[in-house]
Amino acid sequence: MDSSRSVKESGDIAIPVREVNSSKSVKGAPPIVAATTVRLGQQPPLGGWKRGVGIIDLILRICAITATLAAAAVMGTTSQDLPFFTRFFQFQASYDDFPTFTFFLVGNVITCVYLLLSLPLSIVCIIRPHIVGARMLLLLFDTLALALTMAAASAAAAIVYLAHNGNPNTNWPALCQQFNEFCPRVSGAVVGSFLATAILVALVVLSAAALRRN
Repeated sequence: MDSSRSVKESGDIAIPVREVNSSKSVKGAPPIVAATTVRLGQQPPLGGWKRGVGIIDLILRICAITATLAAAAVMGTTSQDLPFFTRFFQFQASYDDFPTFTFFLVGNVITCVYLLLSLPLSIVCIIRPHIVGARMLLLLFDTLALALTMAAASAAAAIVYLAHNGNPNTNWPALCQQFNEFCPRVSGAVVGSFLATAILVALVVLSAAALRRN
């Protein structure tokens, strides 16, 4: 048992070799079998490297969950009423007044839920670093989550830009001049979503690198 363990650790394998009897050997004597050692070469240990990738993957997923949850929470609670109003109008801005912001909220919630559900698979990749199926699933769904989060953040960023600067060609005023609390909150939510997008890019790269080294 100890010899087989030492063979596995050293990478050397003992191969029995049959010696040819010379003319001087006793006739009818059994052939002499000697064991010779052949070095097959050691392969670099990949388990430790892949386990480290799995740990980084888990940490990044927790960070992405925090970023998407914060972005969705800030956007979903953003609303401002101006202190002045007329007899017929009350000036109010809320995220659900803009379909793009609603899409932003839904997209970040979906990504956050997916990242929560992916944590067990990430832990499996740490325990069993050579597993391929779990890593392939993570790579596939991480790519889909990346596309969704990027689309939601980009669309919301366009509306935030118009809210800050307006568009003189279409006579769209800059809403942030009046709603000075609404705009910083939605801007912060967009920044958090772009941060989650960057983390998802890192997750996709890590998964692809782990599969390439498999």
